[in-house]
Amino acid sequence: MTPIVLDVKHGINLRDLGGYQTKAGQTLRTHRILRSGRLNELSEADLNYLADYGLRQVIDFRSPQERADAPDRVPAGAVDIFNPVFPTDETKVTAAAEEERHTALARDPLAGFRSMVHTYATMVVQPSAKRAYRQFFDALLSAGDTGALLFHCSAGKDRTGMGAVYLLTALGVDPLTIRQDYLASNRYLVEEGQRLVDAVIAEGGSPALQASYRSLGSVANEYLDSALFTINHEYGSLPNYLQTELMLSAAEQRDLRALYLE
Repeated sequence: MTPIVLDVKHGINLRDLGGYQTKAGQTLRTHRILRSGRLNELSEADLNYLADYGLRQVIDFRSPQERADAPDRVPAGAVDIFNPVFPTDETKVTAAAEEERHTALARDPLAGFRSMVHTYATMVVQPSAKRAYRQFFDALLSAGDTGALLFHCSAGKDRTGMGAVYLLTALGVDPLTIRQDYLASNRYLVEEGQRLVDAVIAEGGSPALQASYRSLGSVANEYLDSALFTINHEYGSLPNYLQTELMLSAAEQRDLRALYLE
């Protein structure tokens, strides 16, 4: 199915996960779980729209620096929970380290691609990420049976993308549909990705740097496969990862299905 894109004018990659079918024939309810990129640019009209849509809780997966640079705007009455996937010290990149990374990206058109493959493999084994996604499930389990919960990062594609992979798997959605939802971010980030590349071009960036930023600003099968390969290699399977690493019990998965499926 085509994802449900919400009618906000200043949001990024904001969509409702409702409508997806599970392998058991149930359907994910609408107005319950939303995924998105950053929320700092939302207008008052956007906030009113989301309030009317039922938004009650926001989970922010971004780093402390990202959150400080672009604070969330959420509807009045909605709870905004800071839940970083990556630890604080990883946001404090030294100028020398950033310059070294920039040089590598400028020399090799595949450097950005390889960086993303590595990031996904790291994300599934990092303790801070496991804690964040466990807390994400805690929020989902405690949200009650009315209103919507939104989870997001900066572009709504990587940290948010893996959150959606874990959640949809727990709800019993088939792997192909989960992958299609993950890859759909490319459809909704065309302008955002071009903005990044245009900034590189404006600063005289090399063609290799432009290619690297295209990779950094998009999603790819290979990125998701890097995460899934690491999960299978280290933990046996994705369902096993949910149970042993995110501590999501079979009973909790049944509770999630009772809350979010119809």
